[in-house]
Parts: sequence; C-alpha cells; structure tokens
Amino acid sequence: MGAMTRRGFLRAAGMCSVGALLAGFAETAAARKPNVVFILADDLGWRDTALYGSDYYDTPNLARLAARGMRFTQAYSASPLCSATRSSIMTGQWPARTGITSASCHGDVVRLEAQLARKAAPWMPAVPAADATRLDTDHYTLAEAFRDAGYRTGHFGKWHLGREPYSPLEHGYGQDVPHWHGPGPAGGYLAPWAYPETSGFKGEPGEHIEDRMAREAARFIREHRDQPFFLSYWCFSVHGPWGGKPELIAEYAAKADPDSPQRNATYAAMVRSLDDAVGSLLDTLEAEGLTDDTIIVFASDNGGNDFVSFEGVPVTSNAPLRAGKGSIYEGGTRTPLIVVWPGHTPAGVRNDEAVVSSVDYYPTLAEICGLEPSPEQRLDGVSIAPALTGGELDRGAIYCHYPHNTPATGQYAATYVRQGDWKLVRTYFAGPDGGHQYELFNLRDDLGETRNLAADHEDKVRAMDALIDRFLAETGAVVPIANPDRDPAAEPPPRGRRVGS
Repeated sequence: MGAMTRRGFLRAAGMCSVGALLAGFAETAAARKPNVVFILADDLGWRDTALYGSDYYDTPNLARLAARGMRFTQAYSASPLCSATRSSIMTGQWPARTGITSASCHGDVVRLEAQLARKAAPWMPAVPAADATRLDTDHYTLAEAFRDAGYRTGHFGKWHLGREPYSPLEHGYGQDVPHWHGPGPAGGYLAPWAYPETSGFKGEPGEHIEDRMAREAARFIREHRDQPFFLSYWCFSVHGPWGGKPELIAEYAAKADPDSPQRNATYAAMVRSLDDAVGSLLDTLEAEGLTDDTIIVFASDNGGNDFVSFEGVPVTSNAPLRAGKGSIYEGGTRTPLIVVWPGHTPAGVRNDEAVVSSVDYYPTLAEICGLEPSPEQRLDGVSIAPALTGGELDRGAIYCHYPHNTPATGQYAATYVRQGDWKLVRTYFAGPDGGHQYELFNLRDDLGETRNLAADHEDKVRAMDALIDRFLAETGAVVPIANPDRDPAAEPPPRGRRVGS
C-alpha cells in the first residue's frame, strides 16, 4: 500500500470490499474485542449525584455502576461548554486544536476553522474568538476507529457538533437516533416532540425523551449482542429546556429543603430520569449476558448550570466548587467520571489522585480495545489505563482554552493550566493596567478557589504562564487580543438568567 494510510485504503477499496472486510474482521474479533458503552450526560455537575455528595438528587443506578468500577474525583471536561468537550472526545484533541471552543454548532453558519471575531462590545476586555461551528470530517474520530476495527457503531441522543454533512453518520456511526443537531431535545423532554418529519422520530404523548433514548439504545445492544459494538449514549439530560415527569417533580418538591443550595424539584426529576436511563442500559447488558464483556464510561460534558434560575429556584449548585457551566473555574470543568473495565478495574474504588481530561478517552479506549488511530490524527490526550488498573497516572498538565466572553456567568476570555495541585488562570487583558489578569490556586488546599496566590508565587506564575504560551502555540489556538474599542465605563449585561414562572 506504500504510504497510503489505513483510512485511505478503506475509502479507496469501495463500499462492497470494505463491507466484506469489516464483516470478516468482526467475525473473528467479536470473541475477543470488548464492547464499549459511552454515556455522556449533558450539563451534569460534579456534585449532581449522590456519589459526589448530593443529598437531594437520587442516583441509585450510577451507584450501581460505580460499585463495579472506578470513580474519579479529579476528572475534567476540556471545556466549560458542551460542543467543545464533545469535539475533544471524538478527536482526542484539545478544543483549542479542533477550533470548537464554545457551543455554536447548532446554528446556520458553517465555519470549519476558528478565527478572531471582527469586533467586541465595549465592555469586553478582549476581542474573542469566532470558533468553528462544525466538527470537520477530516478528523479521524473515535467512532471511525471503532468502525474500522470491526465494531458496529451507534449514536443515541445529543450530538451538537453539526448537522449533515457533519452528523454522526459522517463521523463513523452506522446509526444515529434521533439524528438531531440541536443543543437540547426538540420541543422539550416530554412528547409530543418537534423533530423534523424526515427523522421519523415520534413519541407517544407524555413519553420522556430519555426513556425513549434508552429503549433505542437497548435495541441496538440486543441487535448486536453477537458482534463487538461501540454505543454512544449522549443524554439530553440535564440540559435545558428544563422539564420532567410530573410525578417525579411532585416527589422532589415535597422533600426539597429551602435552605439547601440544591433544591430545584424539576432538575432533581431530570437527574432521576437520567439515572433511570443508565439503569435501563445496565439491565439490558445483564439480560443479554454482556456485563462482563462491556466497558462502560460515564462522564459529563461540563459543569452544572448554576447561573439560571428556573421557576424562581437556581437550577443547581456546584458548591464547594466555584462557579459552573460557562466558567473557567472548577465548577465549570470538573465533572463526574466512572469507568468500568471488567476484569481490570477494581470494583467500587474511588480514585482521588489521577487527573483526567476528556481528551484522554480516545487514547484510553484505543489502547484497551486494540484500535489503530490514524497517524493523520494527532492525539493530545494520554491513556489512563494505568490508573484504571490501580497504578499511577503521570499525565502532565491539562489545559482549558475558553476564548469567549460570557455575560451570564461573568466569564471573560481565559485559559487555564493545571499542573499537579496548582492551577493558573490567565484572563486576557482583564488586569487593572490592561494586561492579563492572573489567578493562582492550590487546589489541594483550596478546592473552592477562594485564595489567589499569584502575588506570593511570582516564579510559579511565570513558569505556568510559559506552559500556556507553549500550549497555545502547539495547538494553533486563536488567542484573544486587546479590545481596541473597550470603554472601562461600559457595564456588561447582567449575570444569570431566569426561566419559567
């Protein structure tokens, strides 16, 4: 084949030949290749489950899952917004490299490369990025790697990386339900939904979208029980529009503590439906005799939404973490993570030491499932297999590049690096002299990021700031510039948002 890549060879071989090749590969691989179920919650915060400290939300099925594997307390999404993190999972690359650094992939504008915005509002310290709005099909995705290794691939639920020709079907999945590009469930969580007629996706009145997604995913498992499969169940829950089963809302309203930061009954009902869907998949795997043959990853795409008040009550709280979704602080990117790798991960273990990023899922699954990433697809993450088997993980620094100004959360364009226990936040041109603002935190001593130690550790600030510079250069990131139209007297829009009555 000369210098031709494996991906190029498969494309050149023609559909019939490729189908025969993969079918033959699947027959020999099914007995030795583990199945993979990747469950991604949407906007589920670090403390939004009983496993991570909530005494209001009920998540017995996630507890059931964690009892079989490893639960991480220092896992991160690569971005505080969903599309960016989803791009990192599919590519194994930092969002700074994919160019998708916000959540704009549902709009009509098609932009495959990030660029600087043309201008910024007077209250903004920096001119932000106009990020990519689609996941470029030039990427060799995790789903393509599984497909080319003989796996059957299916995507169920939220995508938010672009409509056709950038849908899951163009990125390695053989099935996509409900084939929807939007940021939330079309028409709300309870049917009748508002998906296009061409999708053929309809529901009975009152049917919950997560119940339906779980049934569709369970059907996929049953249909491919004798073949290796890669199933992405990317939940719509618990993203807006907020709504849930009336009986569950009533149940949680009755037990809400008015003095607790987590007391939104609608959100609690949504968490419960998410947990029920996880339970449905676990039940299906058990019924089909696939429990010991299936790797399960449960994660979230960013932190919990703490800036919206729904029906007069905050949606959720990420305390003791600072801030939440749309923020560069811990509440925006620290997320739950549970991994079950039968025969390898010790059961019921909590891992407090390993620092994991969503860019790590691709190389981890590639290693433990014997996939062959294309040499054309650079992987920024590292395999966390050593941590999954009880060893230490020396992964180096992790990064988050968020070159956007978000009025709802008060977040200005910023980048952070975490190295060991230390985290440096660079906020672009937000300092009192018009230069960058720096915040340095020791997360082991100050999980809530309440004490800025930058003035006490100037050498560390310089060293970690150099890491940020190197990261931005290596990823080709679009870096904000000082806003030439800034008016220091201009007031930003008010923070937060109220939804519902």
